[in-house]
Amino acid sequence: MLFGKKFRTQLPQAVGAAYSLKIDGKSACAVTYCGDGGTSEGDFHAGLNFAAVMDAPVIFICRNNGWAISTPVEEQFRSDGVVVKGQAYGIWSIRVDGNDALAVYSAVHTAREIAIKEKRPVLIEALTYRVGHHSTSDDSTKYRPIDEIEYWKMERNPVNRFKRWVERNGWWSDHNESELRSSVRKQLMQAIQVAEKAQKPPLSDLFNDVYDRLPSNLEEQERILREIVKKHPEDYPSDVPL
Repeated sequence: MLFGKKFRTQLPQAVGAAYSLKIDGKSACAVTYCGDGGTSEGDFHAGLNFAAVMDAPVIFICRNNGWAISTPVEEQFRSDGVVVKGQAYGIWSIRVDGNDALAVYSAVHTAREIAIKEKRPVLIEALTYRVGHHSTSDDSTKYRPIDEIEYWKMERNPVNRFKRWVERNGWWSDHNESELRSSVRKQLMQAIQVAEKAQKPPLSDLFNDVYDRLPSNLEEQERILREIVKKHPEDYPSDVPL
C-alpha cells in the first residue's frame, strides 16, 4: 500500500492504513514518502508519533535531497538530518545513501521485514541530490552553482553507479545497452503510433471523472470552457469530441 510524496497530508493517512492492516491481521505494511522539506510540516510529526504509539506497520521513506525548492536543509532544521527525528519518536530509523540502488534495496527490504514481522514503524532517510529544477517555475541555478549540479549528475548518478556495478560482474555490456536502447525505441515509437490513432476523450472527461454529482464550481468551469470553445473553435483541436 503506497502513499505518494507530493503532499505531506498523506503521512497520517498512511499510518491509519497501516494500523488497519495490523488490526485485520494482514501480513503487509504501508509505505509513504516525503522530502526533507516535508519533515518540517506538522503532518510529519503527527504521523510519526501516531505510528510510534500505535506500533503501526508503516515505512516512512524520506528523500533528503538537500533542498526544499530553494531552501537548503541548513535553513530548515538544526538537527543532524532527518533520521534523528524518527529516533526522537522512538522509531527504528536508518540513514542510507539514496544514490546507491543496492543500499536502498537492502534498507527497504530490512525495513519491510521489521514493519511486518515486528508490527512497528520504520523511518528511512535516503540522502540524495536533486539535479533538476524543483518545478517548471523553478530555476535552481539561481541558488546553487552549476558545477555542483553537474558533479552530482555525472559522478554520483545512481543509474551510472548501478550500471558500472552490473558491468563489473559481467552481467551487462555496451552491446547489451545498444540492443536494449534500440528495442525500447521501437516499442516507444509503436506505442506513440497507436496512441495517435486512438480516439481522444471527450471534453466532459475533464470534469466528470472524480465526483458522482458535479459540484457547482466545476459545472461553471465546464460551462465557461464550452463557451470559449464555441467562440474560438479554430483554437480547439478538431479531433476532440465536445
